[in-house]
Amino acid sequence: MAASRGLRFAASRFVEHRSFVASVRRVSGGAQSSPQTEEALRDHNTNFGYEKVSEFEKAEKVRQVFTRVAEKYDLMNDAMSAGIHRLWKDRLISVLGPLPGMKLIDVAGGTGDISTRFIQAVRYQELQDHDTDVGDGSCSQRAHAYVVDINREMLEAGKRRNHLLYPDISWTQGDAEELPFADGQFDAYTIAFGIRNVTHIDKVLSEAYRVLKPGGRFLCLEFSRVENSLLRSIYDNYSFQVIPVMGLLLARDWKSYQYLVESIRKFPCQELFKEMIQAAGFREVTYENLMNGVAAIHSGFKL
Repeated sequence: MAASRGLRFAASRFVEHRSFVASVRRVSGGAQSSPQTEEALRDHNTNFGYEKVSEFEKAEKVRQVFTRVAEKYDLMNDAMSAGIHRLWKDRLISVLGPLPGMKLIDVAGGTGDISTRFIQAVRYQELQDHDTDVGDGSCSQRAHAYVVDINREMLEAGKRRNHLLYPDISWTQGDAEELPFADGQFDAYTIAFGIRNVTHIDKVLSEAYRVLKPGGRFLCLEFSRVENSLLRSIYDNYSFQVIPVMGLLLARDWKSYQYLVESIRKFPCQELFKEMIQAAGFREVTYENLMNGVAAIHSGFKL
C-alpha cells in the first residue's frame, strides 16, 4: 500500500514549508568561486585519481573531464559497468520508493538519469493509486525533481534530451559543497556516481543533511570496493586495461576514462563511507553491495 510505504514521507509533510532562496543559480547562471576561495584551494593538496594536485586544480580538472564527456556520459557509464549501471540506477529508485508529492534533489545529476527514473516511478505510482483508489488526496503538490550539477555542459545535454517529456524536472547549476537552496527543502537526496569526484566529501554530506527535511532520506550510488579477491582481480584488469581503451575508441578520450578508473580506487571503502555519512548526522545508515561490491548503495535518514 502506498500509505504504509510512505510513512516516513507522510510524517515529513507536517514540517512547515520554507521557500527556496531567491538567489538560486540556474543553468543560465554560474557556480563560481571567489578569488579568496581559489587562493585557499591552491594551498591544499588532494587526489585527482592517482595524481597529487591542489584542491583548485582538482576542481578544474574534474570540470574539464565532464565537459569532455558530457555528450558521451551514458556511454561512459556503459563502458565502466558493462551497461549494468542502468539496473543499478533502477535499484536506487526502487530503494527510494518515490511517492506523489515528493520533492527530490539529485546532486551531480548530470544528464538526469536518476531524476527521469524518479518522475517515471511517481507517474506509475499515481496510476496505481488512481486504479486502486488508495490515494487520500493529502499530496496536493506534484512531485518535482531538481537536478544539480556543477557542469553546465552536462546540464544542457540533459535538458535538451528531457525537457519536453519531463517538465517536472528543474536544472540548476551549483556546487555539491555549497548548494543554492535553503535548509530543509527536500524529501529525498540522491547522488549517483558523483561523490567520488568532489573535493570534500564531508562538505557534500553536510550539505545533503542541511537541505533535507526532517525524516528525509539520503541515497548514494557509487562504485565501491569489490570484496571477492578473484572478482577484484578480474575487475581491476578490466578497469585499467579495457576502459581507457574503450574511452579512446568510442569517445577519443583516454585520459578522462583513466582518471575515472583511478578515482574509483581512491574512494573510501563501504564501511569507511558509512562512518562518514554517520558523522554528517545521518541515522539508520546502511549500505547494499551490488555485484559483490563493484558498486554500493548507501542510505541514511535525517532524524
